Amino acid sequence: MSVLDYAVIAAYFALVIGIGFWYQRVAASSLKSYFLAGKRMHWLALAMSGSVATFDITGTMWIVALIYLFGMKSMWNHWMWGFLMAAFFMSYMGKWVRRSGVITGAEWMVTRFGDGRDGRTARFAYTLMAVVMLAGFIGYAFQGIGKFAAVYVDLGLDAETTERACAIAVYAITTLYVLLGGLYGVVVTNVIQTVILTVASILIAAIAYVHLAPDLLAAVLPADWTSIVPPWRLDGDAAARLAGTGYEGYELFGALAIVWVVKGLLLNLGGPGQMTDFQLFLSTRNPRDAAKVGAAWSAFLIVRWAMCMGIALLALAAGIDVAGGDAERVMPAVLGKHLGPGVLGLVIAGLLAAFMSTFSATVNAAASYIVRDLWQPLVQPRADERHLVRASYVATVAVVVVGTAIGFHAESIRQIWDWLMMALGAAFIIPNVLRWYWWRLNGWGYAAGTLVGLAGALPLLFLSLAGTSYPLHATFPAL
Repeated sequence: MSVLDYAVIAAYFALVIGIGFWYQRVAASSLKSYFLAGKRMHWLALAMSGSVATFDITGTMWIVALIYLFGMKSMWNHWMWGFLMAAFFMSYMGKWVRRSGVITGAEWMVTRFGDGRDGRTARFAYTLMAVVMLAGFIGYAFQGIGKFAAVYVDLGLDAETTERACAIAVYAITTLYVLLGGLYGVVVTNVIQTVILTVASILIAAIAYVHLAPDLLAAVLPADWTSIVPPWRLDGDAAARLAGTGYEGYELFGALAIVWVVKGLLLNLGGPGQMTDFQLFLSTRNPRDAAKVGAAWSAFLIVRWAMCMGIALLALAAGIDVAGGDAERVMPAVLGKHLGPGVLGLVIAGLLAAFMSTFSATVNAAASYIVRDLWQPLVQPRADERHLVRASYVATVAVVVVGTAIGFHAESIRQIWDWLMMALGAAFIIPNVLRWYWWRLNGWGYAAGTLVGLAGALPLLFLSLAGTSYPLHATFPAL
């Protein structure tokens, strides 16, 4: 990268840290201010924050890898996190969440099941599951930001050490502004990051449009690349492209597509499922604003798909070969090749913004569960606001440390993502659906379903990190 690129990135980091310091005093006034921004944020800002919080750099690298390897069939992979969530959020789910008036999704369990022993047990089960999932997301982000940043930074060390050092540096900066500004800092920086990401995405899509022509693509695209129909099994050239990429387990594509679609629909029916989503709906001024947040939730993500498709096509046209390599490195390789000085810095700043927005929302939500649903009710029920805000600082650092440890032991983005979406997701998806629609479900039933599912999912994580994995089409229905 050029000096200009480094200057653009440094200016961006200075801006977001400055925002954290700016909002420190108002965020620290109370727990509601720290975790829900005092319920004073405009619905459009919250929608932008929720949208860009799912526009993460790790997920974008994963999407590019999928498009590169599977072509248009890769759309089926994305059903696992639910294409239709905005419709559910807008129609009724956002209002249902906001009307509870609580601070966390776990605290909502008392609204649903009452403040008896069963309601409190359900709250504890949800909290445990949420903290495990959010720590997993932090580990997942660690993999992506390390791989991305290491392409542009030369520390004179081996590749793995460089990746970890870069990830730790970005984690430290992001954790600082989350600690200082709470949800105020998260939402305001996410609005700025939405603008930067939109500009960066349009730039990349435009570059791809200028550099690529139909005759060129016709010559380089694999024969089955443009087909959207999911084959039951990938064979021939389609299977050969997966060799050595870590995605060989996706060969039985038809069975996986069924599992992805079922999981996505259940996830949407079960309400805000990423644990950070609950917090944004609870932060709105009223239930009507919550519905507006749901309506606008996915609008700001449209440019992401143009960017991902542009990067994947540029990679194919340039003949970047990942056979026996890592398809998740395609994105940084393409950006370094096609973007000039200044433009590369802006785009990297935008992608760092994508990472930081997701990371900050995840960390802030995890800390809210630890303090509001574990520390306050179980350890310090009479604690004042100052004590709870300080406990939030400790919880924030603790969850970052645990997530980083997970990231240290993972080998790829896919490894953690598959576990989060298809193993841990399977563990709690049925109780989450039943809690909204089945009136006879009680707190004991919800807690039992969630804890037993979690007990089944955790061993799969440890086995995966140790190098033993099982096909998703078998583990998902079993769980």
